[in-house]
Amino acid sequence: MARIVSVHSFRGGTGKSNTTANLAALLALAGLRVGVVDTDIQSPGIHVLFRLQEDQIKHTLNDYLWERCQIEDTAHDVTEHLGTGIPGKVFLIPSSLKAGEIARILDKGYDVGLLNNGFQDLVRKMQLDVLLIDTHPGLNEETLLSIAISQVLLIILRPDQQDYQGTGVTVSVANRLKVPRMLLIVNKAPQTFNADDIKARVEETYKCQVGAVLPHSDEMMTLAGEGVFVVNYPQHAITQKLRAIAARIMEA
Repeated sequence: MARIVSVHSFRGGTGKSNTTANLAALLALAGLRVGVVDTDIQSPGIHVLFRLQEDQIKHTLNDYLWERCQIEDTAHDVTEHLGTGIPGKVFLIPSSLKAGEIARILDKGYDVGLLNNGFQDLVRKMQLDVLLIDTHPGLNEETLLSIAISQVLLIILRPDQQDYQGTGVTVSVANRLKVPRMLLIVNKAPQTFNADDIKARVEETYKCQVGAVLPHSDEMMTLAGEGVFVVNYPQHAITQKLRAIAARIMEA
């Protein structure tokens, strides 16, 4: 059975999409077939990390939600964009970059039930081992659905008070929805902070496991969305921590 994983944050700018792309690459490097759905329809962007150009995108998630195509028609094989010798596959389902399409979603909404059906069809038709859902920040009907159907929820937060408060709301909701497994990832921690202290504080606050505390990285900032970090820096300490998260996602 495929593993469905939602990657969420209460606020934007936490590195949620970056984390999703890196985990997808690591799972593909482990030989798995991975789907990545960009459900951040209001501000899509994960396609940039996979170097998928706008003119290469034939169908988007928006097209499926407006019933213009089947969900599998929106899946773009971006494996070769990660480099050579990747034993698995990564299929990206991007959201539309067109202003009119974004405005239509904001104005009229969409059938969230259709989105759920699309997730299930995507897993079956693309024979996926893992489906990663890159959610919209905050909580709305779509994110609640994504969280509810997931076997694993990853919550990305930065070590600041605003993120701590917002994450508390998300953890509470996830507990009510009875998500089987939840992991917190503290991202962009200043180098002067003690990672063990951060981990202990966050776990005590939320009564939830911290999968990793990822430090601020000049190398990641320099890469600036021009590619997937773990592919460009396979020996980096952050890559090692993300590799451990990827392994935990697939634990029984």
